[in-house]
Amino acid sequence: MPHVFEVSELTRSVKDVVESEFPFVWVRGQVVNLSRPGSGHLYFSLRDAEASLAVVWFRGAQGGKALAGGGRYDPLTGEVFEQSLAKSLADGMEIMVAGRLTVYAPRGVYQLVAELVQEVGEGRLWQEFEALKKELAAKGYFAQERKRALPRHPLRVAVVTAPAGAAVRDFIRIGRERGHGAAVRIYPTLVQGDAAPVGIVRAMLRAVSEDWAEVLVLIRGGGSLEDLWAFNTPEVAGAIFASPLPVVTGVGHEVDVTIADMVADVRAATPSHAAQLLWPERAQLTQRLDDLEMAARRGMARLVAMRERELVALARGLAWLSPRQRLARLDESFAGAAARLRRAGNGWLGNIAARLDAVAAKMAGQYGPHSLEARDEALSRRAERLGNALRFFLAGREKRLELAAAELAGLDPMGPLARGYSLTTLSRTGKFLRRAGDARPGDNLDIMVYAGRVKARITDVAPAPTDTDDDGRDGEKA
Repeated sequence: MPHVFEVSELTRSVKDVVESEFPFVWVRGQVVNLSRPGSGHLYFSLRDAEASLAVVWFRGAQGGKALAGGGRYDPLTGEVFEQSLAKSLADGMEIMVAGRLTVYAPRGVYQLVAELVQEVGEGRLWQEFEALKKELAAKGYFAQERKRALPRHPLRVAVVTAPAGAAVRDFIRIGRERGHGAAVRIYPTLVQGDAAPVGIVRAMLRAVSEDWAEVLVLIRGGGSLEDLWAFNTPEVAGAIFASPLPVVTGVGHEVDVTIADMVADVRAATPSHAAQLLWPERAQLTQRLDDLEMAARRGMARLVAMRERELVALARGLAWLSPRQRLARLDESFAGAAARLRRAGNGWLGNIAARLDAVAAKMAGQYGPHSLEARDEALSRRAERLGNALRFFLAGREKRLELAAAELAGLDPMGPLARGYSLTTLSRTGKFLRRAGDARPGDNLDIMVYAGRVKARITDVAPAPTDTDDDGRDGEKA
């Protein structure tokens, strides 16, 4: 047996099908049987030559949404208006209705729940807008990858707009309060009417041909969809697309979106917002400058502290390795050796004298006074020979000291410097430069000569043939 529907069950099924298949539709027709009950809702029918469709326009959907600055706008199209079409709607009007289809269960009829109601003229413009948007989107006019970033703090800005409009005054007023100063050139043109698209394109081409501006700004105050239609034309869209300069658009109110906005590199919500996008607030620039100054001070303090530590380390190393300190250590060693030599000589002479005294006493006791003179003479002769031998010994020691002093003078680091040699320190490493391979072009050199220092910078390095040192390492041939 086939399924038997309850009336409500069948109605719900039909409602689900209708609402899923027609979630949002545009319908054109003539208003008939308009009814205005006390609830504020509007009930009427749309009729053409062959059929009729019931329509309900609920009160909450009639007024659009409120703007912050006054007035209202339609959330579907962005159109700004003073009052809704609901107050002037009358039988016989030709309108277009956008909404969703549903089934009114108590009566078992389908109806259109209106979200947007426009007279036929504006509905046509909306259809043209949608058609052009689809066409340009297919050509890649709206592609994000082709959009360019705005220059930071532009100094030369070309503005295409009506010269006497409030939009340009707001743009200039905001621009004077932001950034760090810029020049603005106005390229006047009509921004409304049939001649406006051609005028906008010519003004843009003139701004580009002068090759002066860094960025091109296209602005206009708010209005209806028809008032802003010049910015929904293929001519203006093509000029923006072909512009070699980045293009910023600020057309209408925040809710207004035009084809020009979609093609532009950057879309501003309003003319004032366009100026805000081009130039940052001066307070932000001041704060950024303060941040950079503090960062620079901290970096300089760290750099100075690091260089001071390096300087202390280099000074300690230089103090240990300097020729002056080495000579001082050699002088100290030589003085110690000389003192030890003197002590050894004095001790040896003292021992000899003591032995002589002992022998004299012994001889005087053994031989008596008669042989003392002979012994004294012999002793005198021996003493003379001993003195000669001591002088000869000391002369030899002095000669050896002179040779040692000569050798020590040969090892003096200042000696080669006096003969024209120099000590070269590589500033990058702080070490003596011994091989050409240790240096690179651009390195700084500290050259120590016999009388003073010379600062130099390497411009070129000619590598020398390599040889093997005694310790097995590669070195330069002299």
